[in-house]
Amino acid sequence: MKIAVIGAGAWGTTLANTLAKKGLDTHLWVREKELSDEINSTGYNSVFLPDFKLSENLKTSSDAGKVITGADYYILVVPSQFLRSALIEMKQFFPQNPAVICASKGIELKSGAPMSQVVNEALDGLNPRFAHLSGPTFAYELSSELPTSIVLGCEDDKLAAEVQELFSTSYLRIYTNPDYRGVEIGGAIKNIMAIAAGMADGLKFGHNTRAALITRGIAEMSRLGEAMGAQPSTFMGLSGMGDLVLTCTGDLSRNRQVGLKLGQGLKLSEILKMRMVAEGVKTTESVHFLAQKLGVELPITEQVYKILYEDKDPATAVCDLMNRDLKAE
Repeated sequence: MKIAVIGAGAWGTTLANTLAKKGLDTHLWVREKELSDEINSTGYNSVFLPDFKLSENLKTSSDAGKVITGADYYILVVPSQFLRSALIEMKQFFPQNPAVICASKGIELKSGAPMSQVVNEALDGLNPRFAHLSGPTFAYELSSELPTSIVLGCEDDKLAAEVQELFSTSYLRIYTNPDYRGVEIGGAIKNIMAIAAGMADGLKFGHNTRAALITRGIAEMSRLGEAMGAQPSTFMGLSGMGDLVLTCTGDLSRNRQVGLKLGQGLKLSEILKMRMVAEGVKTTESVHFLAQKLGVELPITEQVYKILYEDKDPATAVCDLMNRDLKAE
């Protein structure tokens, strides 16, 4: 069995290393040749996961054809806004009916497409079998082999069972859920809410505010998810509530850190200069567009969008949220 992991950021490297430590034939595609050479020679990814020695079983290459050709499973961990272009470029190496497990979290800009749609369109004609891996995970903690649980969204029962077995270890527990759309939507929207929670903490609004944001964040997830065909119950699971609680409270969350700095008075342009790249920044823009397209009300997302892209004051945004028309929960 050969496994191709496409994307060598912190999460992609962690997933690849987890599989390699199980003794599986794991190949990691690294976009930068210099980084690929470094990993092969030193056993460390000094850019994205510098604190961990990688398994000697892990093979890395910047040659996409070498990594992808002949694989049985394809794990996608490319940033969501670059996934389509990467797959189109690599499509020639994929077979018919590839087993594609997406671990990228986000909604594509302009199109408003979730990752399942991006994969199907980019690999048009190949009829990919799709699954989405999501849940409350920090790469550092999984790399430290701390107990972690995540969920695999997949409507193909056979593929779901195979991938569940593939990733499971004594410290990584995989659950399955046929509602792949709900799993991928939860993993995307939680990043927006993490920015919001970070801003509230930066403004020193306290635990009450954070708890309210998390709870109403689940409501926004469910509302958009239902409009896109997802099951509301999915958002009470690992990819919804679980991931939301983690990213809204954990200091390892890049999205929360961006929010903290916004709440402390920094502008987005200043934060981006600090190389604090967080998926939630672009996801806010794409989800805001998608909500308008579908006619779904997402008040927290709307205010985060105005802060990020219209330079609205965070404190004013919170006041506007609190002064909305009163309604039932």
